[in-house]
Amino acid sequence: MTLGTPGDTPPEQVHSKSIIVIHPGSLNLRIGRASDLNPLTILHAIARRRLPYGQSYMDTFLPERIDLSQPQEYEEARLSVSHTLQSCLQSDGRRRYATPPQQIAAYNRRSQPELLNNNGGEWIKPEGDVVIGNDILRLDPSEDFNVHFPYQRGDFNIHSGPGGSMTSVIADLETIWTSVLETNFQISQKDLKSYKAVLVIPDVYNRTYLRELMYLLLCKMGFGSCFLVQDHVAATFGSGLSYACVIDVGDQKTSVSCVEDGICHTNTRVRLDYGGGDITQIFYWLLQKCAFPYKECSDNNKLDTMLLRKLKEEFCHVNLDICGSQEKFFVLKQPGKPVYHYTMQVGDECIVAPLSLFSPELFGITGSKSLHTQKISAGDPEDPHDELYLRDIRKKGMTGIKESLDTSSADLLNDSYLDNQQNNPNEDDIVVDAMDPVVPTSVREFITSPGQILGLDQAVLQSIDRCPNEEIKRKMYGCILVVGGGMKFSGIVTWLQNRISLQIPYLYRAEQLDIVINPRDMDSAMVAWKGACILSCLESAHELWIQAGEWEKYGVRILRERAPFTW
Repeated sequence: MTLGTPGDTPPEQVHSKSIIVIHPGSLNLRIGRASDLNPLTILHAIARRRLPYGQSYMDTFLPERIDLSQPQEYEEARLSVSHTLQSCLQSDGRRRYATPPQQIAAYNRRSQPELLNNNGGEWIKPEGDVVIGNDILRLDPSEDFNVHFPYQRGDFNIHSGPGGSMTSVIADLETIWTSVLETNFQISQKDLKSYKAVLVIPDVYNRTYLRELMYLLLCKMGFGSCFLVQDHVAATFGSGLSYACVIDVGDQKTSVSCVEDGICHTNTRVRLDYGGGDITQIFYWLLQKCAFPYKECSDNNKLDTMLLRKLKEEFCHVNLDICGSQEKFFVLKQPGKPVYHYTMQVGDECIVAPLSLFSPELFGITGSKSLHTQKISAGDPEDPHDELYLRDIRKKGMTGIKESLDTSSADLLNDSYLDNQQNNPNEDDIVVDAMDPVVPTSVREFITSPGQILGLDQAVLQSIDRCPNEEIKRKMYGCILVVGGGMKFSGIVTWLQNRISLQIPYLYRAEQLDIVINPRDMDSAMVAWKGACILSCLESAHELWIQAGEWEKYGVRILRERAPFTW
């Protein structure tokens, strides 16, 4: 074997530079080449200039709070968490103590901000009619722009207002993604045909949305080929784990599912409509109760929402050794306003907010919450052999299945497996067998009390309980992976571990409950993106790529053959 010169680039390195990995979120977009160490992370939003006399529209930067003029039930939930904390012990065995909010409020009312500068900078002057990403934060609110976030609560932001149709959402995604590739990666749209795309999708997905995203990547943006990967599967690749119960806490959603050998078990998937943004709103409510000294703060002001997120990330924790009031500082710097340095006190508010994940009644502050599981296909005119068809076939028996395949679908099976058929003469049998177990015979719904929201620990226990057999359940209790950017609080993993340990069924008590966070010393918010990069560069991944020409010919049906998950 001859060794290459030091200047030679290994072929997989060249290959990975031509793969773009896209992980869209409700707040941030993570995008980059598969060869990059870290993705570019920017605000996943677009501002479009309003037409003269056009309707004004603005998506909120934080989940909207309900009217709290009658906060009785939330006050009871807060007191319940506070009492739990007071019954806890510090690491040295002493009881915890708390400073009453009234005492903290008295200090904060006396606190006066210190003037640092007369001007916090200038707003940007937009050159065109479209502003993308972080620049939206520096856009003067008096400008006539509408702001749209294409994703909300982990899925398409479809609504009845301006820009809320499926067509508008897809157009916004196309504009954001192509603009980011041109501006930040110097890749023009006409060159995308020589690039491949990997799109990270939710574990609980909507088939219609995925079809639109495939059409966007291959037909509208013009990538040469692409494939889809579920975020929880990507997270296990990024962590170097072959199996895990994955908890993904984003800004507006929390999802849980069990992944084994690259397969996300359908029955175990659940998505909950709360995340880091809701914790920020709870923290803001708690700060207001103790006389937050920045009195003009508003969750309708985009820069204030980013400040509140920053305060949550810096101040919040689940360290039971920190008791009583703590003195904290922050600087308020916004365009067109004086720069102020604030001093304030906080107490157990910093622990109560993160613990809302386990006392989800507090999430009612941001409205009622839905629970989403993977639904069986309702049927798709473009996909004649969907789950409904397969269910009918199973009822009738497998006889005559080949005759019932229409010509175009038979072509697809032949084309898709042409290479494999040369190596495996029984390929037809494989296709037929693979089609049989797609539809789960019984889908067990996640259990919640009427009007209640499912807490994180309950979601994990119910997800693992839906695994197909005892052996997989035992493995999942032994490895729980926490990813996403919404649960970065020191000490919260220990709290989660204790909550789950107390509720594990007796049969699995002997298992070592291992919770993995920041795998490989990586930022937990980037684990899924990194995993998609790793997966895209594997030798076996060449079977997953869907070419633009194939998509034009077969459409959504090819996802049944190529997608690395049950379509």
